[in-house]
Amino acid sequence: MASKAKASQPAVIHKVIMVGSGGVGKSALTLQFMYEEFVEDYEPTKADSYRKKVVLDGEEVQIDILDTAGQEDYAAIRDNYFRSGEGFLCVFSITEQESFQATAEFREQILRVKNDDNIPFLLVGNKADLEDRRQVTLDEANQRAHGWNVPYVETSAKTRANVDKVFYDLMREIRSRKMKASQQSNGQKGKKTKKRKCTIL
Repeated sequence: MASKAKASQPAVIHKVIMVGSGGVGKSALTLQFMYEEFVEDYEPTKADSYRKKVVLDGEEVQIDILDTAGQEDYAAIRDNYFRSGEGFLCVFSITEQESFQATAEFREQILRVKNDDNIPFLLVGNKADLEDRRQVTLDEANQRAHGWNVPYVETSAKTRANVDKVFYDLMREIRSRKMKASQQSNGQKGKKTKKRKCTIL
């Protein structure tokens, strides 16, 4: 019986979408997180999807990462990507002011598609190892994150600095969001849903 219950309870999947201008290191961050290797010359071709089992605060979960290409040709395709995501890592390069300005547009598009101001979202300043070429100040980035009421983290796909942190922090936000939604729907129905992992006794 126990094994049957286990089979019907697959690991929870957290769906993460990588957004940001082309060339800011979205793929490099994703590949560093997935395989612990730094890929410098990555062909920016199409959107790629990755899935990995990880242990989040003692619970085995799956993370599903959609690495978007940055310049999606069709708004409809981009909207579909955004619709499918549960949380977003919005990446810019600290060496490129333009990519930082573009984050505002990405956030606007995400909020429009999700129709929700409170979506799990992290602002990520990548290429922190290139401090000498910095164009976006820490203060500037923090101010924007503060205005959006989201966390800001600086990463380096090259040195692996904070790479795991941004993915795990976002998964925690997604998980807490799901738990809140589950509590609300349980409260409304007045009964427990059997599908939720946390209701198994």
